[in-house]
Amino acid sequence: MKAKEIINSYIEYLQFERGLSGNTLVAYERDLHKFAEISGKNPLKSGAEEVSRLLRHMHNSGQSAKSQSRILSALRGFYNWAQEEELIDINPTALFENPRDARSLPVVLSEKEVQKLLDIIPLDGQFSTRDKAIIELLYACGLRVSEACGLKRSLLRLDEGYLIVTGKGNKQRLVPIHIEAIKYLELYLEHERILTLPQSAHSDTVFLSNRGAALTRQSIFMKLKRFAAMAGIRKNISPHTLRHSFATHLIERGADLRIVQQLLGHESITTTEIYTHVSAKHLGQKIAAYHPLNRLHSQ
Repeated sequence: MKAKEIINSYIEYLQFERGLSGNTLVAYERDLHKFAEISGKNPLKSGAEEVSRLLRHMHNSGQSAKSQSRILSALRGFYNWAQEEELIDINPTALFENPRDARSLPVVLSEKEVQKLLDIIPLDGQFSTRDKAIIELLYACGLRVSEACGLKRSLLRLDEGYLIVTGKGNKQRLVPIHIEAIKYLELYLEHERILTLPQSAHSDTVFLSNRGAALTRQSIFMKLKRFAAMAGIRKNISPHTLRHSFATHLIERGADLRIVQQLLGHESITTTEIYTHVSAKHLGQKIAAYHPLNRLHSQ
C-alpha cells in the first residue's frame, strides 16, 4: 500500500473503532504525513533511523519537547496498530522515550480577573445573553471549547443542576452547573434564541451563530479575547484558560484531585496534577507576600 492509503486506513481505525474526535484525527493524520514527507518513505518501510531523524529535525528547528512527544505518540500508536495488523514485525518506536522538557504551567486567571471578565460582558446586544452564557459555562463547568460547541439541548438537565457533556473519544460525563450559568443558559434558550432564531427551534445544538449553524471554536475564541481586552486583562488567554482557572481555583479551595479529574474528563490523574503545581505556585506567592520574615528583613 502507498503511504496515503496506509495512513487513511489507520485514521479510519481511529475514527470507527476508537471513536476519536475530528480534531484528534486531523492532528494524527497531519503528523503521520509529516513523518512520511521528512523520511521520504512509506511509514511501513521506515525504521528507528527515520524516527530519530524526524525528532532531530524537530529539535533543530526549535520545536518544543511537547511537540516532539506528540508526534512520537502518534507514531507509536500507528506502529502498534501496524504490528497488530501484521503489517510490520518490529515497532521502530519501541526504544524511544518521550523528549523531556520543563513542564510549562498553564496561564490562569485570578478569581478577581474572572469576575472582571464576567462582569464586563454587555447584555444589550442581539446575542449578548448567548455570549454571557458561553463564558459563564466555560468557567462554571471547566468545559473544553469543543465541548461547549457540541453541547446538546437534549443533554441539559438544568432543573437537576447538571449537564451531560460529550468529551474526547465521545465519552460522556456528568458535570454540575452553577446557578449563575443556569440563569443565563435559560435566558438564552427560552427567550433570546426563540426571538432571534425562530427557524432553528428544533436544532439540538445549544449555541448557534446568527445564521443558525453551530457556533465555532474560533468564534468563541475571538469573543473571549474581545471581552478580556474590555476587562483590561493583559494575559494571553484562550477558552482553555477558563478551564485551567476552573480547575486551579477548585484545588486552591481544597477540592479533591480525583473529583477535579472527573469534572475535567481526564483519563489519567497525572494530567490533572499540573493544577497542583499551579496551586503550589500560587501558595508560594502568598507566602512571599505575607510571611512575617518579609517584614523582619525589611526593617
